[in-house]
Amino acid sequence: MVNNGMHALIFLGDTLLSLYTIVVLLRVLLQLVRANFYNPLSQFVWQATRIPVRWVAALIPRRSDLDVPALVLAVIICYVDVELILVLNTLAQGQPLDFAQLRPAVALAWAAFKTIVLVCNLYTLTILIQALMSWLAPQQHSPATALLRTLNEPLLRPVRSRLPPLGGFDLSPLVVILVLQVVTMLLPLPGALH
Repeated sequence: MVNNGMHALIFLGDTLLSLYTIVVLLRVLLQLVRANFYNPLSQFVWQATRIPVRWVAALIPRRSDLDVPALVLAVIICYVDVELILVLNTLAQGQPLDFAQLRPAVALAWAAFKTIVLVCNLYTLTILIQALMSWLAPQQHSPATALLRTLNEPLLRPVRSRLPPLGGFDLSPLVVILVLQVVTMLLPLPGALH
């Protein structure tokens, strides 16, 4: 029973930290693609990440279009997530916690890989949502569709220019999603951290 409770705690902690990391990464990506700042979804992302990013920005300056403090914050949150998973997995297996076994350099590398996995998963989800919205309500314009188009177009445009529509279907979202999933699978990240 303790083992089930520990696994539930690992799941909950990983989910909450991953979701917030995705919001922080969305802040970075929206600034990179110069999304409409006044879009309600952009405002939500900005407000949800404003204070923690400001703390990191006090130590690390921002560079041109890349929000380095937000990116560093995302990696820090992933690092905390990785360490939390490692510690709770050790306790769930009934082993004593040995702080000498915790290797910060390895955990930091895994945090960087987890950050990349989260970016790939974020793009996979947003491209899927954009494709579904284009099929279900092709002429509908909303703040979400505008933001999704702005966010995904830098990935979809190069594929779309090389891959002509087949029978009226744009297959570029499928190709990009497949590439993102392959990148995710190639990263040397232990299964518990995916």
